[in-house]
Amino acid sequence: MSNNDQQWRVFKRLLSYLKPYKWLTFFALAFLLLTTVVKSIIPLVASHFIDHYLTNINQTALMILLGYYGLYLLQTIIQYVGNLLFARVSYSIVRDIRRDAFANMEKLGMSYFDRTPAGSIVSRITNDTETISDMFSGLLSSFISAIFIFVTTLYAMLLLDVRLTGLVAIFLPFIFILVNLYRKKSVHVISRTRALLSDINSKLSESIEGIRIVQAFNQQKRLKEEFDKINAEHVEFANRSMALDSLFLRPAMSLLKLLAYAVLMAYFGFRGLDIGISAGVMYAFIQYINRLFDPLIEVTQNFSTLQTSMVSAGRVFDLIDERGYEPHQENSGAKVVDGNIEFKDVSFSYDGKHQILDKISFKVNKGETIAFVGHTGSGKSSIINVFMRFYEFASGQVLLDGVDIRQYAQQELRDNVGLVLQDPFLYHGTIKSNIAMYQDLSDEEIKAAAEFVDADQFIQKLPDKYDQAVSERGSSFSTGQRQLLAFARTVASQPKVLILDEATANIDSETESIVQNSLAKMRQGRTTIAIAHRLSTIQDANCIYVLDKGRIIESGSHEELLALKGTYYKMYQLQAGSMGE
Repeated sequence: MSNNDQQWRVFKRLLSYLKPYKWLTFFALAFLLLTTVVKSIIPLVASHFIDHYLTNINQTALMILLGYYGLYLLQTIIQYVGNLLFARVSYSIVRDIRRDAFANMEKLGMSYFDRTPAGSIVSRITNDTETISDMFSGLLSSFISAIFIFVTTLYAMLLLDVRLTGLVAIFLPFIFILVNLYRKKSVHVISRTRALLSDINSKLSESIEGIRIVQAFNQQKRLKEEFDKINAEHVEFANRSMALDSLFLRPAMSLLKLLAYAVLMAYFGFRGLDIGISAGVMYAFIQYINRLFDPLIEVTQNFSTLQTSMVSAGRVFDLIDERGYEPHQENSGAKVVDGNIEFKDVSFSYDGKHQILDKISFKVNKGETIAFVGHTGSGKSSIINVFMRFYEFASGQVLLDGVDIRQYAQQELRDNVGLVLQDPFLYHGTIKSNIAMYQDLSDEEIKAAAEFVDADQFIQKLPDKYDQAVSERGSSFSTGQRQLLAFARTVASQPKVLILDEATANIDSETESIVQNSLAKMRQGRTTIAIAHRLSTIQDANCIYVLDKGRIIESGSHEELLALKGTYYKMYQLQAGSMGE
């Protein structure tokens, strides 16, 4: 598809967002049309005054002058109301587009976020939609206004003098040639400028989120050089865009307008008296040339905004049209009762090429705990990703209470499976809102959940207790405190299945005893799958599975695996030795 076709499709799609605001748009256009009519009448009034009353000031002349300035005042008021209505339409449309983009983003699967930088997504929903707003509030109104003014002005000029109108019309084809040239040359430059701005946002987001690591490893210089490189390229393309604007827009258009003035004045000088062109008509034509050229100049100046808006809208629509959703659930009405889990020969790959899980089979019943151990990349977290339905598995079967996991509604799964990650995520808000996760829970239920996992002890020592403010990602709390809050959040939802993804990996030994006690209480009566880094934390598991390159190579209780003296035994000896040191 050519750039022209693509931009036209994007433009038509943008216009479809006008439908809910058709009456508001109608009134905005009505005020715009009224403004152009008033603008066209003003030079006619001036022409009549110059030809008939300039040398004979009387009461009628004063009334005409009063009407003349009254029309200017009326034009200002009408134009203000029209612009206000267009602004309301514009911001309403941007709100709707942002809502659609955010809603679709929330449904996308993890694979999309694996390949798309967070800064790029943020840039599309904020910067790109703001550019669309500029198009609707400024460009669209100026473009429609230019059409109205063009038509009404030409009509008024023809009423005054056909010959002079013909002279001015000679310059109109040159205007359209300039606009077309600018459009063809600017598309690539503007597209690249917007893409580089997105890269800048991605680099900023990455640097801010990882600032501790950046400073810890003294990477400031490297990141600065990378940022400077992207920033410099952005400046280069922004300058190219400005150069095109400077060449094709106002200077070229202003030159055409001056030439039109020159031709008109020359014609009036040589032929005006002979063919009876009055001074009033000449004044009106000079005003009409301004009325004719200025809106066209404004439109061509805003053409870069149109190009930028089309590129930005295309990027936002790409996000809205993205269909890489999380795996589909059939929603057969199945309910999770006990939480018995079974994997049958499950294979999985992130990219469809490299096998991450290779015919994994295991079973765990209600109230039991199983654990997965293995070196980095062995497939431990992938088992969780498959069970949580973050990714679709290639073959095999995952059963929950004997029912294929695909048959459950997504909400049913989320309500009955509690996930605790190695690095717990806390939202900006309060402790209360983070535990409740915006569910309809009473203060007593929230407090009970915190007491159950022993989080209430440290919460009560805080100045505002459960109303204590939580900063971004909970950075004001220790890792152990954040983990206890994550436990309380999980317990509050009363899940039947508990998933622990290295929940104690980043916790110090003193806090670990508190966390382990909380975990033991959480696991009671629940089906639990644990991924463990510290083998000491899963010794009481009913069964421990040792993974290597996506396969289960050993399984059994802690004592049984030690007796095998295989991979698990070596891992345990290494950890025991390091702890002994």
